[in-house]
Amino acid sequence: MLGGKNVLVVDDELEIRRVLEMGLQSRGYEVHSVASGGEACDAVLMDRPDLIILDLALPDMPGLEVCRRVRQVSQVPILVLSVRATERDKIAALDMGADDYVTKPFAMGELLARMRASLRRAQSVPTLVQTRYEIRELVVDLEQRRVTRSGEEIRLTPKEFELLQYMVIHADRILTHRQLLNTVWGPDFAEEKPLLRVHLANLRQKIEPVPARPTYIINEPGVGYRFCSAERSEDSAGS
Repeated sequence: MLGGKNVLVVDDELEIRRVLEMGLQSRGYEVHSVASGGEACDAVLMDRPDLIILDLALPDMPGLEVCRRVRQVSQVPILVLSVRATERDKIAALDMGADDYVTKPFAMGELLARMRASLRRAQSVPTLVQTRYEIRELVVDLEQRRVTRSGEEIRLTPKEFELLQYMVIHADRILTHRQLLNTVWGPDFAEEKPLLRVHLANLRQKIEPVPARPTYIINEPGVGYRFCSAERSEDSAGS
């Protein structure tokens, strides 16, 4: 048994949360349960769970959106527990980053077996990225959602912060236009390159010492962008 692990339960039905809390705690798991997607996203950073059990129907945001946001900062196993049983729903959840899918009503034995399998697969993989990044004069604090440059706070819009967050976590890698759009805005916006260019231009205006000669967000012509952790002496300023 893989007891002792910290499990985050995300479900707006009180009865389901109670059943899961009792069933998992009796088998040695530590359980923290929340009723909304916003609480779930906060708990990933604050509590650092070893596994998430996630309902798709939440009061404040779709469960798929929770998957997307969690995958921006963590590789923690996500086990979807939902009344939705169609193949389309399962594929959508897996595409958005879920590791497994169990339909309601469920048998506790099956759920526990799938949890054990997900936890075993995750044992060799770090589940959470660091929450504070210092890149030259720039400091990005994911937990406090705060950005400073040379000690001065920079105010970003929510989308600008999500975009910077994803680029900082994947610093020095080439990130394609589609990858950035799909991660920050969702799959429906995967072809909206002008939207991405506008937000990156605004982000450069705020974080770059000289926006016309960017040293953080570097254009990779025809492909996407790269967030550079080390200063470069000669960079393209193209968008």
